[in-house]
Amino acid sequence: MTFALHPTLAADSVPVTSLGLSDVRLIRDARYPWTILVPRVAEVRDVYQLSEAQQQTLTRESAQLSRALVALFAPFKLNVAALGNMVPQLHLHHIARSPGDAAWPRPVWGVGDAEPYTDNALTERVHELQTALARTA
Repeated sequence: MTFALHPTLAADSVPVTSLGLSDVRLIRDARYPWTILVPRVAEVRDVYQLSEAQQQTLTRESAQLSRALVALFAPFKLNVAALGNMVPQLHLHHIARSPGDAAWPRPVWGVGDAEPYTDNALTERVHELQTALARTA
C-alpha cells in the first residue's frame, strides 16, 4: 500500500518539512504553535503498529520537534498527543502551551474557532520551524 495523507490533515495543516520517517506539518490555527508529526506509513492508526525501528525513529523525531518548539516558543508545557478519534491516521500533535493562550489550561480541542494565519505569518512560521528543526537535528 502507498502512503497517502488523510484529507482532513491535508486541509487542516501545511507542510513544514520531511524527516526520515515523518512529515512535520503546521496546523492552520494561529492561536497556538501547533504542529503534527505524521509517519509516512500506510494504514497505520497507532504507534504499536509500526515496526520497532519505526517506533524508535518516531520517538527521536518527536523529541526533535519538541526541542524545536521549546527553542522557538519557550512554552510552559509542551502537549504531545496521539488521539485519532476524528482522524484515524497516526499523527502526533505537538502543541506549545502557555498561560494566557486561547484555551489555557484546558485542552485545545473544541475551544473556539481556529484563527487563520495571514499569508505572511504562515510563511514566517513555517520558515521559523524549518530553521529550528535544522538546528535540533
